[in-house]
Amino acid sequence: MALLTEYFGTMAFDETSMKEYLPADIYASLKKTIDEGRSIDMDIANAVAKGMKEWAVAKGCTHFTHWFQPLSGMTAEKHESFISPVGEGRVIMEFSGKELVRGESDASSFPSGGLRATFEARGYTAWDPTSYAFIKDRTLCIPTAFCSYGGEALDKKTPLLRSMDAINIQALRILKLLDPNTDVSCVRASVGAEQEYFLVPKEMYDKRRDLIFTGRTLFGANPPKGQELEDHYYGTIKPQVDAFMKELDEELWKLGILVKTEHNEAAPSQHELAPIYTQVNIAADNNQLMMEMMQKISKRHGLVCLLHEKPFKGVNGSGKHNNWSIATNTGVNLLSPGKTPYDNVQFLLFLVAVIKAVDDYQDLLRISAATAGNDHRLGSNEAPPAVISIFLGDELSSIIDAIETNTHYDPMEKSQLRLGVDALPPLPKDNTDRNRTSPFAFTGNKFEFRMVGSSNSISDCNTFLNTAVAESLRQFADELEKADDMTSALDSLIRRTIREHKRIIFNGNNYDESWIKEATEKRGLLNLRTTPDALECFLDEKNVRLFEQHRVYTRTEMKSRKTITLANYTKTIKIEANVMVDMVYKEILPAITEYAKDICQTGKAKKELSPAMNTEYEETMAERLGNLESRIYREVKRLEQILGETPKTDDVSVLAAYIRDKVAVSMKDLREVCDEAEFITAEKYWPYPTYASLLFGLQ
Repeated sequence: MALLTEYFGTMAFDETSMKEYLPADIYASLKKTIDEGRSIDMDIANAVAKGMKEWAVAKGCTHFTHWFQPLSGMTAEKHESFISPVGEGRVIMEFSGKELVRGESDASSFPSGGLRATFEARGYTAWDPTSYAFIKDRTLCIPTAFCSYGGEALDKKTPLLRSMDAINIQALRILKLLDPNTDVSCVRASVGAEQEYFLVPKEMYDKRRDLIFTGRTLFGANPPKGQELEDHYYGTIKPQVDAFMKELDEELWKLGILVKTEHNEAAPSQHELAPIYTQVNIAADNNQLMMEMMQKISKRHGLVCLLHEKPFKGVNGSGKHNNWSIATNTGVNLLSPGKTPYDNVQFLLFLVAVIKAVDDYQDLLRISAATAGNDHRLGSNEAPPAVISIFLGDELSSIIDAIETNTHYDPMEKSQLRLGVDALPPLPKDNTDRNRTSPFAFTGNKFEFRMVGSSNSISDCNTFLNTAVAESLRQFADELEKADDMTSALDSLIRRTIREHKRIIFNGNNYDESWIKEATEKRGLLNLRTTPDALECFLDEKNVRLFEQHRVYTRTEMKSRKTITLANYTKTIKIEANVMVDMVYKEILPAITEYAKDICQTGKAKKELSPAMNTEYEETMAERLGNLESRIYREVKRLEQILGETPKTDDVSVLAAYIRDKVAVSMKDLREVCDEAEFITAEKYWPYPTYASLLFGLQ
């Protein structure tokens, strides 16, 4: 069996492969071009294309594709072969710099939110040289951005790359003000995205139309046991799951993806996979690949990977914890407090920049996690509420308080945990605990944004976060560049920023209803409960001004994204409603009718056998089933009627509000009565696998 160190990255055109397949001068030029953010010279592109093709062909590739991330939230690829005719029925394998750098794709059938009409088909893909090309299914995949003929971004990567430029520009301004002789030439956001997911037996998945069509269970009574005993979290990994995880690790490692941690999560059949931090655009690419590989490999093991945010009612949903930080090309994490954070002016300045950004643009962070699926998840079972706040912990909060009030700060002494067993060594104790209910928590040298849904791309939240922090840094730099006394100016700026934005800091229980009341009524924080609520804020002038100023989105691009997000919300819930109607008529009502018929026949047979025989059970159950059957029929007819009355309008905001206020409410009512019927119907009659089977069916 090959050692991990021998096969890691073998399917990625990484620095090792580049050094082997590129001339030394080309490799050096490419590295310099990437590091300095310059455009690729065509001579370099031709040489890179030649080496990349030779590497890919040696690995068995016959095709290449520009791999991109359209606004559908998925990935897309169009395969083209390397072959080129040379006459006499012969071909050669060719790949030019032009083919590497730019591709053309039909842009008309991807979501564009009005940016492209159906007849305007031309779109372009542009190579992202900072993200390694890789091989998947014997095809060379080249990570690219995707834009329209007019230059508008039609994907999630282009704005992310723009936001990386924005934070780099503004962070460098700050660092040069703090140290005019700094040797830092680049600042990049780094991310580690923890991926939660469920695994269910494929044979059971195939029997549930709701899972097949929507990714979540639209019906399902609670099983006798859920996650109450908390015995699944970090528990022993079952053999079937372990085999899946081992193959997943191997395939991701071959692609050069630094997956590190895997374990059972809190809910039955729920698991997590976490990578090591890497540059944010690479992290986004890697996460898309992780999701694709999870779904592909799980089927080889008789499993299906569910990435929906809330596939099961009553147990934990799945999120994607976005661990974000910023670091210099010299290896300095700008959010690392150091040994004396109170005296670390550089850390404090970047810390308050983040605090200000989250307060000023709390609506954008909520929007970045707004989907129909995530609306089911937020607010319970280790998912944060819709109210954005920042957790800093005891030490940083004490430092912030001392700075604001200009009082002396006594550093917390590092303490040790005494476990009371002589054979066990004392453990160093962190200066702060973790807060699993906080949407945006400081965790040592990074912030963990816990609101993102498990199926979402991480590009949006990092685009918004990068840009918001860039704006804080821009304002800071503008002010500091005018200062005569830098020390005094820094002190005043940090203290004022804390005073103006401390309302966003909260270290308590975010699930407590008293906090939601305090947050909204006393602190003035936003509580954008649903996707339509959140999206109404997207085109606020402050948000348009932010993105246009930093050249991340144009107003037109923002309008398109609002349209796409609301349209997707509307379509998702309408599909779910239609699936519910389909399941009720074709599966649930027939099952209840069949069971009720058999119950009645049994009672009748008992009476015929002996009039004195007790038929209380049959009579009671028949009556309950009959009542439930009538209620289900009334509710499904009502849902049909509400769907039929959907407004005939192109206004996506009006449609989304109707779907939220009418359709989703009716769906909830229909589910409740169907779940009640499932609870009392004999299992052999119920037409699809129950929660008990799905959640506890893994081997």
